[in-house]
Amino acid sequence: MTPRRVLAALGLPVVLIALWWLVSASSTSFFWPPLSTIVRAFPQTWTADPILHDVLPSLARLTTGYLVALVAGVAAGTAIGSSPTLRALCEPALEFLRAIPPPVLIPVIALFAGYTGATSKVVTIALGCLWPILLNTVEGVRSLDEVLRDTARSYRLGRVATLRQVVLRGASPRIATGARQALSIGVILMVISELFGADRGLGAAIVQFQRGFAIPQMWTGIILLGLLGVALSGLFRLVEHRSLAWYRGLRQSERGM
Repeated sequence: MTPRRVLAALGLPVVLIALWWLVSASSTSFFWPPLSTIVRAFPQTWTADPILHDVLPSLARLTTGYLVALVAGVAAGTAIGSSPTLRALCEPALEFLRAIPPPVLIPVIALFAGYTGATSKVVTIALGCLWPILLNTVEGVRSLDEVLRDTARSYRLGRVATLRQVVLRGASPRIATGARQALSIGVILMVISELFGADRGLGAAIVQFQRGFAIPQMWTGIILLGLLGVALSGLFRLVEHRSLAWYRGLRQSERGM
């Protein structure tokens, strides 16, 4: 990334932070403390113990649920997208299940998996992340150019080689789109799932600060959550940039033609 793009990316956040600092500097509201107060509370709030027992477990549940959704969504989406018959059978059920917001299912999931354990939270995250990955995979596989499939058959590629080199590779841009959408949904569900019966975790810590009227500490948790979202988004972009380098090169060559 060039220095100009770095400055452009940092410009708006710097302006917003400066605006927040100035507007809140003279605030006497209990619920809207000055940003300087929040900044001073940050290192005192997020020491080694809360990071170890709140932040890391939340990230572990997010990672587990996200990876489960990624594997299940790509596998099921590839199978459904490759078979018109299977797609026709599954489409009504998929549309019905996709329309149900995952937070609504949290009490139902908790009845079977328990409120306090990590299982219900992982299942909630996985179910929420599943649909964008699954549906984008279906569309990516379905829209694959038939010439590529015919070429694979002409070269007598085996099923595994065709699946890996033709189907998944051709659908990978759409899969990446679904995975990017699922990551933001996963972060949201990570917090929501910890509001029900959890005593540790980033979402639970924010709620405990709110209930204890530790408002500056509550704001530090919200800011930390936003910073984690930015870091995860940056990590995803890095992986996507490396894994889809061939696709960007193909698009550039097509534009050059």
